[in-house]
Amino acid sequence: MRLALLGDLHYHEIDRSIPGLADARDAFYRHVLDEFLNLDADLYVSLGDLTNFGLTSELEEVYAMLRRPDKPFVHVLGNHDLYGQTREDVLKITGQQRYHVLDTEGAMLVFLDTAKELDFNDWGGWLDFEQLAWLEDKVESSGEKPLLVFGHHPVYRTTAGSEREKGSIHPGIDMWNILNRKKGIGIYFNGHTHMDSIVQRDDWSFVQMSACLDEPGFRIVEIGNEAIRISAVDVAGPEVLEAAAVLHRHMKHFTPNPHARGTEADRALTVPALNSMKQL
Repeated sequence: MRLALLGDLHYHEIDRSIPGLADARDAFYRHVLDEFLNLDADLYVSLGDLTNFGLTSELEEVYAMLRRPDKPFVHVLGNHDLYGQTREDVLKITGQQRYHVLDTEGAMLVFLDTAKELDFNDWGGWLDFEQLAWLEDKVESSGEKPLLVFGHHPVYRTTAGSEREKGSIHPGIDMWNILNRKKGIGIYFNGHTHMDSIVQRDDWSFVQMSACLDEPGFRIVEIGNEAIRISAVDVAGPEVLEAAAVLHRHMKHFTPNPHARGTEADRALTVPALNSMKQL
């Protein structure tokens, strides 16, 4: 099974009175999303902040570019996706589920909702008791099958920037009490801090993606019998970077991150399958 992952996209409304801005936005997002959907994958996943404010216009326009009958797409909610309207309204527009599981032969895929609703002052992550109980059940029921968890916010004090205030799932939520129940391989994917970062702790690997407006590109996750391989795909072309620079100058609610890319070790990872580790 192959997954294509998209970091924080921040598709946004623009001031059309600014010369060249509409052309720059169309050039950037159409190129990036065409490249994303042209990847060979069984499932395409956004790690949240697909939009910049969660406005109806933003959601409808970006989904018009993403909806293809042969390209199944999962949108994990980010804090920016819920600034402009309620979670219920956003889910109604997108047709997505709040949180859910996809249990396949090779791995269990768990998609979380870590975003707060209509809270522009606190962009940190949160999970309510109901979702935490649901996650605990999925972690335990996954057994020794690889477990891949997708959330917008990182787990506190794991990947780069997750130690900052509002930079993670709230530190008061004991995520490790749940994650430590996993037998075997667990991989947690997230965005939010706009920095590429890979950290391994105990039996868990944490893979964080930067924002596309800083580092245009994606991750490919290949789930095989011997290993789970995660690799980076860059979107090439000077026109993409030029369009991104124009957007940076005029965007609200987004600050470019000069340290987005991290090191090469923050962009690829191979996790041996449990059976392979037992054979060693």
